[in-house]
Formats: sequence, C-alpha cells, structure tokens
Amino acid sequence: MAINWFPGHMHKARKEIKKVMPQMDLIIEVVDARIPFSSENPLVPNLRGDTPLIKVLNKRDLADPDITARWQAWLEQERGVRAVTLTHNQRAEALDILRLAQDMTPGHDRQKSALRVMILGIPNVGKSTLINTLAGRPVAKTGNEPAVTRAQQAIKLPDNILLYDTPGFLWPKLSPEACGYRLAITGAIRSAVLDFEDVALFEADYLLLAYPEQVMARYGLEERPRDGLALMDAIAVRRRFLGRGGVPDLHKVSEVLLNEFRAGTLGRLSLETPEMVEQEAREAAAEAARKAEEKAGRN
Repeated sequence: MAINWFPGHMHKARKEIKKVMPQMDLIIEVVDARIPFSSENPLVPNLRGDTPLIKVLNKRDLADPDITARWQAWLEQERGVRAVTLTHNQRAEALDILRLAQDMTPGHDRQKSALRVMILGIPNVGKSTLINTLAGRPVAKTGNEPAVTRAQQAIKLPDNILLYDTPGFLWPKLSPEACGYRLAITGAIRSAVLDFEDVALFEADYLLLAYPEQVMARYGLEERPRDGLALMDAIAVRRRFLGRGGVPDLHKVSEVLLNEFRAGTLGRLSLETPEMVEQEAREAAAEAARKAEEKAGRN
C-alpha cells in the first residue's frame, strides 16, 4: 500500500521542532496504546539527544492490557525514557505526568525558571485532548480528523511549567509497510489517501490471527474462517450486506470492521507487539541489505 501524505505544514513543523527541541528540558510524546511503535514519531530519537522523554500510551481503554504492559517494559529499556498509560478524561492521571516530569528533571530549579516541556504526537492520538486536560481549560483545538493543530504555541501550566504544543504532524512511518496499515486502521491517516477495503482486509487477517474468539463472538460465527477475506464474506452474510446476486458488499463490511475497531466495540485489542515489530525490523533490515548487495553487484 503506497501512502503519500505529507502536506507542506508538516515540513514546516519538522523544522520548527528541530530548532526548538535543544531548548527543552523534557519531551512528552503521545502515542496510541494500540500501536505504540507505528504511532511514534521516528524523528524523536534523533532529535531528543539526552533530553528525558515521557511516552504516554493513550487510549489505554481500547488496547489489550497485557500487550500494553509489555510495551511499557519494552519502551523503558531505552535510557531516559519512562512509559505511562492514559485514558480519556482522567485528569488526576494526566496531572501525574507533570509530577513525573518534575521527578525526571531533578536538577532544574523552577523557582528561577519555568520547566520547558515539549509535547509531540502524530494526528489522532489524543495530544490536544491531553493538553486541554493538563491546562484545565480548552487551549488546544481537538477533532477526529488528522492534523488539526497547525501552529506551535506555549501554554502556562501549574508549578511553573511551560508546555510547548507542536503541530500534530505525521512523519510517515510507513516502513515496514505494516505500519501504514495500522495507522490507517486507527484513523491516523485520512481515509482519502488509502484503499478502504485493502486496509479492512489487513485488519481482518490480523484479528483472525490474534483475536479469533472475540471476532467470532462479535459477528456470531460458529466456524473460524480460513482467512481475512473469508471473515469479511462471513460478516457480509451475517449482516446481510449483500448486493445483486448475493455478492458480498465488502465496502460495507470494511466500514463495520474499521468503525467497530476504532470505537472499541470489538473489545480491547492491540495491533502490534514488541516481538512483532522487532521481527519486522529484522526483516526490513535484511531486505535493505539484500537490495544494497544487488545494487553493488550491478555496479
């Protein structure tokens, strides 16, 4: 699946962040707990240096709790990184993030100067909602469509903390290719730039492999379909999404699969595990090495 979605304001955001990040005392990166790897910004490790980083695994209530715990442990293997989970409208938990920020910057004297914190997050992970929760007032625009935030802004928080909001830009983390599909399933990529049914088929294949019991229970299936396409056909029959001649309406099935996943109707599900992305990274590295070898052989 080829996805090319990188508007001009995202290029600008990258330059702004690169310029201002060295001035920050701490970074908060909001990711989707269902896809912590695919929804992180791959620029952050290179840009942050030794700056402490808090990874906020948001939408915890939609993700598989066991897998989320594994992600927390995996992420915290990196030096200077702490991983916390969050769910919607939990202000006490959100404020704990600020206390953690203070604990992770013990050398900073907030009596003399504000603690400068940058908050990052690709579209649709809940960054703006978290900002409003921390501020206790609506200071960041929220919305279901990606890339609502356009301009950088500084927000004063309690205890002399200055929070720098950034545009919700998506640096396309589409390699391995599965990252693009996962981003599309959760709604982080606009529907206009992807093949709707292709994404739903990817979801159906994965759910049948990782959560067969939940899927079968949700759609009233007695036998496990052999693959994702068979699952979509079975859902079409059960929901009577059939066109002329009894042909399954896969577009309607795709809408149901994607919408019910995003709403949590299918249950608390995660789309990736640490072990999975490590394997994908090894495969991608091997493929890159193979191509480099082929190119060297031609020269």
